[in-house]
Amino acid sequence: MTKTIKSKKQFFLLILITFVFLLAAFFRLWKLNLIPPGLYPDVAINGNDALDTLESHHWKLFYPENNGREGLFMWLIALSFVIFKPSVWAIKIVAAIIGILTVIGFYLLTEELFRVRNQKLIENYKLKIESSTAIALLSSFFLATSFWHVNFSRIGFRAIMVPFCLVFAFYFLFKGFSQKRTLFFIISGIFFGLGFYTYISYRFIILLLPIGLLYWFLKYKKENNYKLFFNFSAFCLITTFLVALPIGVYFLLHPADFFGRASEVSIFSSERPLYELTKAIVLHLAMFNFYGDTNWRHNFSGQPELFWPVGIFFLIGLILSFKNKDYFLLSWFFIMLFPGFLSREGNPHALRVIGSVPPVFIFSGLGSYWFLKEVNNFLKKNWQKTLFSFCFLLLLIYVAFGEFNRYFYQWAKRAETESAFSKDYYELGNYLNSLPDNVSKYVIVNQNGVPVPFPNGIPMPAQTPMFIERAKFGKIRATYLLPEDLKKIKIEEDAIVIPLHKP
Repeated sequence: MTKTIKSKKQFFLLILITFVFLLAAFFRLWKLNLIPPGLYPDVAINGNDALDTLESHHWKLFYPENNGREGLFMWLIALSFVIFKPSVWAIKIVAAIIGILTVIGFYLLTEELFRVRNQKLIENYKLKIESSTAIALLSSFFLATSFWHVNFSRIGFRAIMVPFCLVFAFYFLFKGFSQKRTLFFIISGIFFGLGFYTYISYRFIILLLPIGLLYWFLKYKKENNYKLFFNFSAFCLITTFLVALPIGVYFLLHPADFFGRASEVSIFSSERPLYELTKAIVLHLAMFNFYGDTNWRHNFSGQPELFWPVGIFFLIGLILSFKNKDYFLLSWFFIMLFPGFLSREGNPHALRVIGSVPPVFIFSGLGSYWFLKEVNNFLKKNWQKTLFSFCFLLLLIYVAFGEFNRYFYQWAKRAETESAFSKDYYELGNYLNSLPDNVSKYVIVNQNGVPVPFPNGIPMPAQTPMFIERAKFGKIRATYLLPEDLKKIKIEEDAIVIPLHKP
């Protein structure tokens, strides 16, 4: 009888976990070819670099164009092109898959984090489920439906790989220490090392990883097992070093690429660094509940990064973590906000602080779990607890539908969103593709931007129609010219001249 009840509980739990993962997949895959609209040049150049990589077979560690980008994401896009053929969708699907896998890794990490803290069993929806599992489920649900994470899972920016690498790296690290298995430390080191090939803000891991190791040092110290701790740590750190070594050597040989755009937007390049630091800290701490990123590519301009019920749970979880002195999660949260704190441009900046996504939603899950537990303990009658459980379920449904509506309808259909993703450049590329080969095509790049060496130092905005052309024909058919090069145009019987930007 006991085994039957246990198996039913496990089956019910499996259904809940599967539902959350399917929900995460739905939010990241539905209408991926249409939303977000257009193709932003920063994403288009990723596609162009992937095409160049396939043509030249030169898999770069670092792509220096457009202020520089670590290479891993371009490699994955190239692989996607091999599997699905070049297209805008084939770029987006890479980010979407990474986003889905992040939710899976996030659940595993959250469950492991709280399991090793020896949480007691609680009564939850008339089922005894470990608190670690309940917190992991709630946290993963909020991440699965989060506008913040969903948006960056559908764009094609390499930054989406930061939370992906972090959750799996720390999951295998914690799993290795708890189960004392060497293989897990090697896998953890691989993820930690790969993170250096993703996005510049990941580099703050050098501050966070020692804190994660310190947590386990103190636990192993109680067992008087110093040698085992140092052996396990060595496996992780040596693997991390070896995986990250190639790009480390590259940066030693090309120090300017290491700093790149970070030096341009740093508070230290300002005349008033202390003022800029204070301003950045206030804005980034307020972004979760009060006033978020104003860039339409990153957010529904100005709205908090967290939907209001999730934002309240986040604050509860943050307070509980301070109260319980959870130094690891608190350190993760604040350290991964440093890229925003130390920048003076575009604040608050949801992209730069994307590494804080995991702790933010762990706090949210922890806060909602505490709320559930406290209210259930307060209510005395079964019908009251049943009614409250039903109301809490309605709240979760409200969160899911609210985020769905905010992203897929309110945000996706705004003219500002279309403009932010350069839909006009995307449509220009499709128009060029519709013209026959015998028509001479000239595009006047009358929009400022970072010059890109290929082709001929043309500014970044032209990357969008260029990729659209290359995705269909395997080459650029139009001639892209700067306004000062109009004399190069040869007007023939069949020719068309189009400005990139229409005033």
